Amino acid sequence: MISEAELLAKVPRGLYIDGTWVDAEGGATMTVNDPSTGEIIAEIASASVADAKKAMDAAANAQASWAATAPRVRGELLRKAFELVIERADEFALLMTIEMGKPLAESRGEVTYGAEFLRWFSEEAVRITGRFGENPEGTGHIVVSHQPVGPSFLITPWNFPLAMATRKIAPAIAAGCTSIIKPAALTPLTTMYFVKTLEDAGVPAGVVNVVTTAKSGPLSAEIIGDPRLRKLSFTGSTEVGRMLMKQAADGILRTSMELGGNAPFVVFADADLDKAVDGVMLAKFRNIGQACTAANRILVQRDVVDEFSRRVTERVAAMKMGRGTEEGVQIGPLVDDNAVQTSHELVQDAVARGATVTTGGVIPDRAGSFYPATVITGVTAGTRLLAEEIFGPVLAIVPFDTEDEAVELANATEYGLISYVYTSDLNRGMRMIDRLETGMMGLNAGVISNAAAPFGGVKQSGIGREGSFEGIDEYLTTKLFRGVLSSRSSAEVERANPEG
Repeated sequence: MISEAELLAKVPRGLYIDGTWVDAEGGATMTVNDPSTGEIIAEIASASVADAKKAMDAAANAQASWAATAPRVRGELLRKAFELVIERADEFALLMTIEMGKPLAESRGEVTYGAEFLRWFSEEAVRITGRFGENPEGTGHIVVSHQPVGPSFLITPWNFPLAMATRKIAPAIAAGCTSIIKPAALTPLTTMYFVKTLEDAGVPAGVVNVVTTAKSGPLSAEIIGDPRLRKLSFTGSTEVGRMLMKQAADGILRTSMELGGNAPFVVFADADLDKAVDGVMLAKFRNIGQACTAANRILVQRDVVDEFSRRVTERVAAMKMGRGTEEGVQIGPLVDDNAVQTSHELVQDAVARGATVTTGGVIPDRAGSFYPATVITGVTAGTRLLAEEIFGPVLAIVPFDTEDEAVELANATEYGLISYVYTSDLNRGMRMIDRLETGMMGLNAGVISNAAAPFGGVKQSGIGREGSFEGIDEYLTTKLFRGVLSSRSSAEVERANPEG
């Protein structure tokens, strides 16, 4: 297996603009740290507003030729990129673990998941269709086509640095859109290596551009304010999403927003507790709890809450914490010290309000941004854990008595991304699908994300969908052509349809 030093040496350090890796204006740089040690692992270019303009120029100049490129060609390029990512799977997995911290086994899972978006949209590229039909009045025909929306600005988060890039870039390429991608400053290396992989696959100059920066605000404002931009896709916090939507409003941009979550995980007394415990371990501790889909509020029916809590505590207490490259590690470091402090403050707030920590809850005395997997029981209303997105390995258990109470507790949030329900009663499961205010629901399942499934939420969790058939629609605009293809005279047509 490649060494960490050899791998890091393969990752580009510059901006990728118009098919060339270049330094930032004035040679500006930023550093990337290993969250398990706090040590600097790379120094990379930090783009300025001037660099953003160059990237926008490249995307705009390449748009017409890329839109005119045959769908089969676009699809084959994505298929080649898929094959290269799979070929480099060990490198991508190790790189993610180094810069983000997740255990190597989880990084390998993300490679499989992220690569699948390339394969899925390689197949969707040739399935962009329209329709042809006759006016109901018989006065002519309607032709509807779907065309690329145009240059797109893609902003990705730090927690899934490969999958979030592929989930946005792949449908843009498939639809015929050029793009500028801005990865998170905390974990840019995986995205940069992926864009290098796209270059190796033969994606033409200007079709995909990457700008890394330590000053996101001015750079993003410059790109979003450019009248040539037609699409904005963002994954991140609701707070930042609101701000970006306000900026996008001036240009009437097509937007898709995958924002924060506060997922309820509902366990009824008739559930298979073994499966429910397995499910919550997946839904809560995947990615060290740093996922918008992470189970945030564990709602357990009172008849089984004590037994469920005991089993979960036993499982969590046995989880091994350490650097993600170490054998058997299940809990790696959080992304930085701020994430550690936030998790600990949420735990302290819960304890101050009468909750009990059954395992974890203490910041370890070691180098790196570590926080242990933690279980808290007896969490009561008003606790910050129930109102805020935790984004850490803290599992909060809340008892409930009736189905109606469970629904009320589950929906008592401004967010609506995903929910999880465990029950052996199929009728109840179907009722919960209708009653829970979320864009997605896992029924007796702790992980539901898939390239073939539409991903997205409601309420303050965002708009639009990624993945599936809906994912490519976000990068297409609908165009109508109405023509008179009839033996009737123009005068007859005008009399039958005076509004034209």
